[in-house]
Amino acid sequence: MKKVLFAMAIAGMFGFVACNNNKAAEEPAQDTTVAECCAAQEEAVADSNAIESAAEEVAEAVAEEITK
Repeated sequence: MKKVLFAMAIAGMFGFVACNNNKAAEEPAQDTTVAECCAAQEEAVADSNAIESAAEEVAEAVAEEITK
Protein backbone atom coordinates (compact mmCIF):
# COMPACT_ATOMS: atom_id res chain seq x y z
CA MET A 1 0.00 0.00 0.00
CA LYS A 2 2.87 2.37 0.80
CA LYS A 3 4.32 1.77 -2.67
CA VAL A 4 1.02 2.70 -4.31
CA LEU A 5 0.69 5.92 -2.28
CA PHE A 6 4.33 6.77 -3.01
CA ALA A 7 3.75 6.24 -6.75
CA MET A 8 0.60 8.42 -6.64
CA ALA A 9 2.50 11.16 -4.79
CA ILE A 10 5.28 11.09 -7.39
CA ALA A 11 2.73 11.21 -10.23
CA GLY A 12 1.01 14.15 -8.54
CA MET A 13 4.29 16.02 -8.23
CA PHE A 14 5.02 15.50 -11.91
CA GLY A 15 1.54 16.81 -12.72
CA PHE A 16 2.07 19.99 -10.72
CA VAL A 17 5.51 20.53 -12.22
CA ALA A 18 4.10 20.08 -15.73
CA CYS A 19 1.45 22.75 -15.16
CA ASN A 20 4.08 25.22 -13.93
CA ASN A 21 1.35 27.84 -13.19
CA ASN A 22 3.37 30.50 -14.99
CA LYS A 23 1.18 33.64 -14.95
CA ALA A 24 3.93 35.78 -16.48
CA ALA A 25 3.62 33.96 -19.79
CA GLU A 26 -0.17 34.30 -19.87
CA GLU A 27 -0.66 37.90 -18.74
CA PRO A 28 1.68 40.61 -19.94
CA ALA A 29 2.75 43.17 -17.37
CA GLN A 30 0.70 46.34 -17.35
CA ASP A 31 2.83 49.29 -18.34
CA THR A 32 1.42 52.50 -16.98
CA THR A 33 3.37 55.67 -17.26
CA VAL A 34 3.52 58.40 -14.68
CA ALA A 35 1.64 60.73 -17.03
CA GLU A 36 -1.27 58.28 -17.27
CA CYS A 37 -1.42 57.95 -13.49
CA CYS A 38 -1.28 61.71 -12.99
CA ALA A 39 -3.99 62.26 -15.59
CA ALA A 40 -6.23 59.75 -13.85
CA GLN A 41 -5.66 61.45 -10.49
CA GLU A 42 -6.34 64.91 -11.93
CA GLU A 43 -9.57 63.62 -13.47
CA ALA A 44 -10.65 62.13 -10.14
CA VAL A 45 -9.91 65.41 -8.33
CA ALA A 46 -11.88 67.37 -10.96
CA ASP A 47 -14.83 64.99 -10.55
CA SER A 48 -14.61 65.35 -6.78
CA ASN A 49 -14.56 69.15 -7.04
CA ALA A 50 -17.58 69.09 -9.36
CA ILE A 51 -19.51 66.93 -6.90
CA GLU A 52 -18.61 69.21 -4.00
CA SER A 53 -19.73 72.27 -5.99
CA ALA A 54 -23.03 70.63 -6.85
CA ALA A 55 -23.55 69.63 -3.22
CA GLU A 56 -22.90 73.21 -2.08
CA GLU A 57 -25.40 74.55 -4.63
CA VAL A 58 -28.04 72.09 -3.46
CA ALA A 59 -27.38 73.00 0.18
CA GLU A 60 -27.73 76.69 -0.60
CA ALA A 61 -30.99 76.08 -2.48
CA VAL A 62 -32.39 74.06 0.42
CA ALA A 63 -31.33 76.75 2.88
CA GLU A 64 -33.13 79.39 0.79
CA GLU A 65 -36.28 77.25 0.68
CA ILE A 66 -36.22 76.81 4.44
CA THR A 67 -35.79 80.51 5.13
CA LYS A 68 -38.72 81.50 2.88
